[in-house]
Amino acid sequence: MHQLITLSTTGQLQCRVRRVHSVASNKWSVFIKQNRQIFVTWCLAGGLWLSATPVQAASDYFPGRQWQTQAPATLGFDPDRLAQAIALAKEHETQLPAELAKYVDVRDLPRVRAMYQFTNEPFDEVIGPMPRGAFTGMVIKHGYIVAEWGDVERVDMAHSISKTFLSSVAGLAHDDGLIRDLNDTVAPYLPTPVATEYFSGAHNATITWDHLLRQASYWRGTLWGKPDWADRPGKYPWAEYARQTPAPGGTWKYNDVRVNALALALLHVWREPLPVVLKAHLMDPIGASTTWRWHGYENSWVELDGSTMQSVSGGGHWGGGMFISARDLGRLGLLALNQGRWQDQQIISADWIALSRTPTAANTGYGFMNYFLNTDRKMLPDLPSNTYYFAGAGSNIVYIDEDLDLVVVLRWIDSKSLNLVLKAIRGALIDSSHRGADFHG
Repeated sequence: MHQLITLSTTGQLQCRVRRVHSVASNKWSVFIKQNRQIFVTWCLAGGLWLSATPVQAASDYFPGRQWQTQAPATLGFDPDRLAQAIALAKEHETQLPAELAKYVDVRDLPRVRAMYQFTNEPFDEVIGPMPRGAFTGMVIKHGYIVAEWGDVERVDMAHSISKTFLSSVAGLAHDDGLIRDLNDTVAPYLPTPVATEYFSGAHNATITWDHLLRQASYWRGTLWGKPDWADRPGKYPWAEYARQTPAPGGTWKYNDVRVNALALALLHVWREPLPVVLKAHLMDPIGASTTWRWHGYENSWVELDGSTMQSVSGGGHWGGGMFISARDLGRLGLLALNQGRWQDQQIISADWIALSRTPTAANTGYGFMNYFLNTDRKMLPDLPSNTYYFAGAGSNIVYIDEDLDLVVVLRWIDSKSLNLVLKAIRGALIDSSHRGADFHG
């Protein structure tokens, strides 16, 4: 167990408990929650391992239901340069090629998908909702809203940022001991009929939770009417179908069918709908609105413990997934920025955030879904290597910058301009006391 005693700027002692992983220490976590006041008193009396660290006042603000704003200059931005950066972002809203845009509205996602994005996919029927709103964004500094544009409270499709919520639900299960070890194979955690159908055989039976979380499982099968090989198959769909199956862990492949297999497995681990789990354990504690919804497919219903439940989608490839406002996405980014902590509560363990940001040899720019890492600075060459973001098609982006205590939400921005826009927003900071670590790129 790791215990923190912090001294606030007013001199008041605060006691924080970090959530821990092992089964034994999970019992401690339950005990602490049930006996919080007794534990805090004991903690302050020096009964546990202690470490004194100063609380950074600028980073201690977490929004309640009403999110406070600050003028850009107050938090070190040049207002004119920030306005220019936002104008630049607006100039790079996602567009279709001019010759296609004459006939197809860029916001008509089912048609865009069929005619432009995934034109050679078999089994391409959309089986979940697929709306799209207008260009929207937010800039968050030290927890405060510095700038926002568009309808930031509009509930919109987040596409593959749904995967970030899915991996968070896996993290909550791991923190609470429902998943004992990420290197465990998935099958033993599932009821026999489910394990037999989806995680049996020479290949699928060897797949671990870690493989699924890192999109390196190469799970084989059909789920909700979509075979694994039909998702982003390349020029010749049959080639993906016919290829030799790589061993789990060695080959990375972005594949929503396999992501949905993880969602189904987690549904059986929690034994309640994942949106219910997410709401109770993460979204309510961080003050998210009641407007977000996590959709599955028309045919992704299962019977579990006598109740009918929908297995949610981990992305919007055929519709569905997380529908959420920019402001609620901003809260997700702020939670990650603070290593899973929200005010004095550790919502998801800092260790889980660290694991999520750990790349593998299979893909050095990817951690747990949907953490896109700038480790080798290939994605964002003009930004520091410790920056990262959550990404969904469109593009939907939640960017996290620890050096600057900065979160940026961009919805429906051209992915090719992401480095340019984020560099401009970052460059609008002029006060060195607000810049964090210097970066020379």
